[in-house]
Amino acid sequence: MNDLTVYNDFFKKVIETIDSARYEAYKSINKHHIGLNFEIGKLIVKNQDNNNWGKSIVDTLSLDINRKIDGIKGYSPQNLWRMRQFYLEYKGKTELLDLAMRIPWGQNLLIMHQVKDLEERKYYLNATDKLGWSRAVLLNQIKANAYQHHLINPKQSNFEIALPVHLSEQANEALKSEYNLDFLGISKPVLERELENRLIEKIRDLLLELGYGFSFIGNQHRLKLNQKEYFIDLLFYHRILKCLVAIELKTVEFEPEFAGKMNFYLELLDEQEKQPDDNPSIGIILCPTKDNIEVEYSLRTNTKPIGVSAYKLTHELPSNLKGKVPTSKELKQMLTMAIRNAGEDDKNESEGNK
Repeated sequence: MNDLTVYNDFFKKVIETIDSARYEAYKSINKHHIGLNFEIGKLIVKNQDNNNWGKSIVDTLSLDINRKIDGIKGYSPQNLWRMRQFYLEYKGKTELLDLAMRIPWGQNLLIMHQVKDLEERKYYLNATDKLGWSRAVLLNQIKANAYQHHLINPKQSNFEIALPVHLSEQANEALKSEYNLDFLGISKPVLERELENRLIEKIRDLLLELGYGFSFIGNQHRLKLNQKEYFIDLLFYHRILKCLVAIELKTVEFEPEFAGKMNFYLELLDEQEKQPDDNPSIGIILCPTKDNIEVEYSLRTNTKPIGVSAYKLTHELPSNLKGKVPTSKELKQMLTMAIRNAGEDDKNESEGNK
């Protein structure tokens, strides 16, 4: 065995030891965080009941906490309300609370808001703990009805349709929370990119089959400004609309910066690639969920036609062009089918590797 091989084995063991220690540190910190949030929620409920305090007490509490502890992000009024709800949802439910304390706060909020049935909630809490699902993967598993598939065939768990997760990816994603844990070291996990690539492939195929005049140009289409490069998930040309159509696929809830980024892409497309007889480029952002008010405010100042999640186009197209793009219902079906098909591919791969 040469020196390089010996060193590589040594290096691998050191990295594994670091990853393992970081993940164990996360689990310990996370348990305290979730327990703390539960106790704060309990205190809010009890004091509101005992003192007949209204909603304003939460805003007051948030201001005072941030004055005392110097602006800690996790104690915003919104997050304090979430702690209150978390307590009400899990008080007296020891088994569920124990599972909830094993996963990050963001994943807890997603399950709490998206899943109301207690057995279904237990399923997603347990799967998130065992597989280290990120919020994006968890959301797509919920949208793909992984729990219902589990009920149909109990022997076939969500483990078979989940993407493989390495310990380091699990640790990195788990450490991403509303609390500042940067000292433990965080990098973007590969897991979400793998899921995104699978979904992009499926949505591309579905759009090509729709026959609405979409001509596929490419995925991860490169744009360049000065010395920097940017990549659009999917780029089409629509023969009837006579314009470029940029599609960005997001595996997480809508965030305002998505609209700004799409507006920037459309500016580059119109400046660099739109032909003189083409209409202005259109952008579509596909998100599993969104807040309508947040979307509305995000799109108010954008000058380009952009559709988000529910697929309502702002800055409406001319009347003679309406009906030439997929309807809201059809786009929703496309996204649902893409998520489900991506999950089926993972399942088939898993079975083929057995």
